[in-house]
Order: sequence, then structure tokens, then C-alpha cells
Amino acid sequence: MEDVVENTPASGSKWMVWVGYVVSALPVLLLLFSASGKFFKPEGMEANVEPLGWKMSQMTGLGVVELACVVLYLIPQTAVLGAILLTAYLGGATATHVRIDDPFFVPIIAGILIWLGLYLRDARIRALIPFKS
Repeated sequence: MEDVVENTPASGSKWMVWVGYVVSALPVLLLLFSASGKFFKPEGMEANVEPLGWKMSQMTGLGVVELACVVLYLIPQTAVLGAILLTAYLGGATATHVRIDDPFFVPIIAGILIWLGLYLRDARIRALIPFKS
């Protein structure tokens, strides 16, 4: 395992690494879109936020947290920390939706894609979770 950890995080077959970047891009785009809404506060957003139990005055703070987690995920040296923080953020989103009987599959799928993308592009994660073929 030492050899794998000492290799670059992206070591592995090139196709696996590229697929990992593509898979990682999907939740990143979703989260960037979500964060932008929290900053720009489009018309009608208040009607969607209020049933969730949030106030419009809290949206900028949530957007900052969301954006910071995404940035950490995008930097290779902090990607694991970013994935952990995004998992926590998405857990809160899931709980918010479950609490009001709203569909909650989107944050769960985003969390799965975050870790799948990281697994495919980072040999250190593959070493920690070795699936047998």
C-alpha cells in the first residue's frame, strides 16, 4: 500500500482518471448552480426556501459554505477534505428535504457521485477501499 500512497493521486489507468474527472464534474456543476442561486437570489426563490425552514437572509452564508466546500474538492491536495465536507453539507440538505416530506434523492446521488469521482481519480482512495474484481 505504501507504493500506491507515494504515487501521484491520479495514478491508475488514464481512462479511469478521466472518467473520474467527468463523474466529479457532475455534482460540482450542480453545486455551483445551487450556490449561484444563493448569491444571486432569483425572483421567486423565497417561495421555495421558506417551506424548507430557511430564511432568505441565511442563503448567502449557505452559499459561501457550499462554494468553499466545492473549491476544496476541486483542489487535488484538499479533494478528500472537500469530499468529506460536501458529504456533510449534502447530509444536511437530505435531512432538510426528509423533514418536510420532499424528494431527497438528488443530494444523495450528488454525494455518491462525489465519492465515485474521487475514487476513480485518486489512487489513495482506491487503496483505502479496494474492491475485489
